[in-house]
Amino acid sequence: MKRRFCLPRISAPLVVATAALTHVGSASAQGDKVDFEKSIWPFLNKSCVECHKAPFEEDGKIKKPKAGLRFDGAWAILAGSEDGAVLTPGKSDESEMWIRTDLPSDDDDFMPPTDKAEPLTDEQKALLAKWINEGADFGGWVGNLEGKPKEVSNSGRKIPESELQNLYGKLSEGLPAIKEDAWAGVTAAGGRVMPLSDDSPLLTVDFRLVGADADDGAVASVKPIADHVAHLDLSKSSVTDAAVAVVGSTARLVRLDLHNTGVGDAALANLKDLKNLRYLNLYGTNVSDAGLSQLHGLKTLQKIYLWQSKVSDKGVKQLQAALPDATIVFK
Repeated sequence: MKRRFCLPRISAPLVVATAALTHVGSASAQGDKVDFEKSIWPFLNKSCVECHKAPFEEDGKIKKPKAGLRFDGAWAILAGSEDGAVLTPGKSDESEMWIRTDLPSDDDDFMPPTDKAEPLTDEQKALLAKWINEGADFGGWVGNLEGKPKEVSNSGRKIPESELQNLYGKLSEGLPAIKEDAWAGVTAAGGRVMPLSDDSPLLTVDFRLVGADADDGAVASVKPIADHVAHLDLSKSSVTDAAVAVVGSTARLVRLDLHNTGVGDAALANLKDLKNLRYLNLYGTNVSDAGLSQLHGLKTLQKIYLWQSKVSDKGVKQLQAALPDATIVFK
C-alpha cells in the first residue's frame, strides 16, 4: 500500500498511543528543554532522512522525497508534506510526525517502515513528543536550505512583510522591467541607477557621486524612467525649484531626499500628487511654513526632516496636526 501523509482513521491503536502520550506530556515540564540538534536530529537523520530529503539523482533518475515531505531542514519540516502539516508545535498528539512513530509496527502508516530503518525507541519517541510539546524549537539548526521559498525564513517561519515591502509589491504589479539602456541619459548626467531589488522593476536613482555638478538638466534626464523610480536622492546637488517639476511625474516615488539643496516653497507644490511618498528630507533647504502647507494633504508621509530649514515652530505644529501619524524631525 502506498504510504501517504494524511490523517489516519481514529482506531484502537491510536487511542492507546494517545493515552501513552499523556504520560509523556506530563513529563515534558520536567528536566531541561530538549535540544533539537543534539537530541532529535541524530535519530531523525538516521531513521527518516533517507526517504525524506531534497531531490537527488540516482542511476540517472531523480529521486523525490516520499509524499513531498522532507526532514532535512527546519523550514522543510514545518512546510509539511503534499497532504499538509506534519508538525503542530505544542501538540504532539496532533502531529503526524509523532503519531506515525507510535502506531503498531504492522500498521500501513507506521513510520519509519520496518524494511527501511529501525523503529524509534521508546526513549526517542518520548524525546520527540517532549520536543514538540515544548514548542518544536529548532534552536540554531536550519539544515538543508535547498528549495526553500524566499518568503520563508531559514527556521521555517514565514517572514513577516513590512508595510513598505507590501507597498513595493503593489507598486510593482503590472509594471514591466526596463533595460539598462533606458537610463543611459541619467548615467551620462552623472547619476546612478539601480534596481530596488534583484527581482523588482522599481528603481533607485541618486546623483550623490556628482554632488553640486548635478543641476536641473541632470534631473531632467530622469523623465524617461520616471514611472519606475521609487527612490530619488538629489541631496547636495545644485537643483532648483524648477527641477522638482520632474519629480512630480514619479508616481511611484516612496523616498525623496532634497537635503542641503537650494529648493524652496515652490518646489513642494510639485509633490502634492505623490500618493506613495513615505520619506521626505528637506533638511538645510529654503522651505518655509508656506511650503509646508503644500504637504498637508500627503497623508502617506511617515518621516519628514526639516532641521535647519526656514520653517517655524508654528508651521511644524500645523503640519503635525495635519499629519498626526508622521514623524517630523525639526530640532
